Amino acid sequence: MKIPLPQAAATEARNPASRHIDSLSTLQLVEVMNQEDAGVANAVAAEAPRIAQAIDQVAARIRQGGRLIYQGAGTSGRLGVLDASECPPTFTVPPGLVVGVIAGGRVALTSAIEGAEDRWEEGASDLEALSLTPMDSVMGIATSGRTPYVLGGMQYARSRGCLTLGLACNHGSALASAVDLMITTVVGPEVVTGSTRLKAGTATKLVLNTLTTGVMIRLGKTYGNLMVDLTATNEKLRDRAVRIVAELTSLDSSDAAALLQHCGGEVKTAVVAHLRQISPAEARLRLAACGGHLRPAIE
Repeated sequence: MKIPLPQAAATEARNPASRHIDSLSTLQLVEVMNQEDAGVANAVAAEAPRIAQAIDQVAARIRQGGRLIYQGAGTSGRLGVLDASECPPTFTVPPGLVVGVIAGGRVALTSAIEGAEDRWEEGASDLEALSLTPMDSVMGIATSGRTPYVLGGMQYARSRGCLTLGLACNHGSALASAVDLMITTVVGPEVVTGSTRLKAGTATKLVLNTLTTGVMIRLGKTYGNLMVDLTATNEKLRDRAVRIVAELTSLDSSDAAALLQHCGGEVKTAVVAHLRQISPAEARLRLAACGGHLRPAIE
């Protein structure tokens, strides 16, 4: 199915600020790009209420066993896969909880797959392979708001009773009428006309950062701004885990490391066990009774 491009698509318009960018000095070129990038945060801020709604609705569904699934093509798909892949080490969630699906499959992460974004039916079949349930939340990411692959996926996700979310950079897009909740970050014309890996890509990354971080905070994955549910898979993260335990328990680093080891490397378990003077097993039960949230477990 071919979707006509809206005549006023902002992401395809020419940017007057960069019309003669090839004749500028390198410093001037950098300054033009930086000035254009400065407006991206405001475009995201304008969608704060919709992003907050998305966080609450996705978190509620994950608590009932659902997943968050991103679907996109090209840069949009790559950013979705990137965000999904960073959730397990950051928040200690299973790899299948946040999923990234990209048109053309995994090879499209490093190579352009010509025509993949135009395949409506593959958008549906790629999601069908995930055995969607009504508790899943599926976000279609398409800066143009008209990518057939994404629209096909959203139609299928809706048919399965999923919460459908959209993320685009043009108002009045086809995607807006294909989803339950739409986030539209209007960043305007790109420095290089139509190159949506630039401002549109930056806006997409900001929204996805906020969405998954907000969801994980709602699920109890942080204590204040401390990453208390991290998976210590390397030396840097092991050091961070020890520092967090030391800060929250007032232990020195060697005692904090010993406590962490005694608690199976689980930061929250270590903190609760020490502050409540209970065993690691009892600490885990206490955390479970508090829905995994550290604050009520220690207070």
